[in-house]
Amino acid sequence: MKIKVINPNTTWTMTEKIGAAARAVAAPGTEIVAVSPSMGPVSIEGFYDEAFAAIGVIDEVRKGEAEGCDGYVIACFGDPGLAAAREIARGPVVGIAEAAMHAASLIGNGFTIVSMLERSRATMEHLVHAYGMTHKCRNIRMTDLPVLELEEEGSNAQAIIIEECRRALTEDHADSVLLGCGGMSDLMALITREIGAPAIDGVSSGVKLVEALVSLGLGTSKRQGYAKPIAKPYTGQFAPFAPVA
Repeated sequence: MKIKVINPNTTWTMTEKIGAAARAVAAPGTEIVAVSPSMGPVSIEGFYDEAFAAIGVIDEVRKGEAEGCDGYVIACFGDPGLAAAREIARGPVVGIAEAAMHAASLIGNGFTIVSMLERSRATMEHLVHAYGMTHKCRNIRMTDLPVLELEEEGSNAQAIIIEECRRALTEDHADSVLLGCGGMSDLMALITREIGAPAIDGVSSGVKLVEALVSLGLGTSKRQGYAKPIAKPYTGQFAPFAPVA
């Protein structure tokens, strides 16, 4: 089985970290291909960033189809480009926010998301509603840390995130916390130990979900909502992305 894990931003140190987290949970025989797009934002911290990151995600899925990938994980908690990626992928495509929420819903009555900049709260709220998790989500806590601070040596980002996770348990009465950024993927075991409750990393959850779906012979349905894009010309710099019959 070959799974492409796509970090939608272009910061390679984060991609390496995400790839390591994916490989740590992958089953024997599963090949993890961790990539960043060749174009797009260095971090994703708002709707504008997400719009451009989605193009890179779609490009990587197009390449993955030619490379024989069996499934895909979109490793950003905003799940950018997820619906469009499903239209062009034969196999399953899973976003890490979606994966983490579903995992949390199976092991507890309620979860809290702990994430980065306050301005991204609206994205998290939208996804909680879109995935039908409003009744499970206890709270969304934003640390107001820039995403790239997770990559800085000597940063106190870890300590701030751990403290916010503790508050989620005591103040929100959450049964688990969701690590609301792909850049937190290496912190799952540490935070779980520190807070004494499950800290769920969407990268790990996404890989296991894709493995399960592929093993069951389930790909993306092409009946209606995720049907193949209609063939038509695209103009300008998007011409290479034009769908073909």
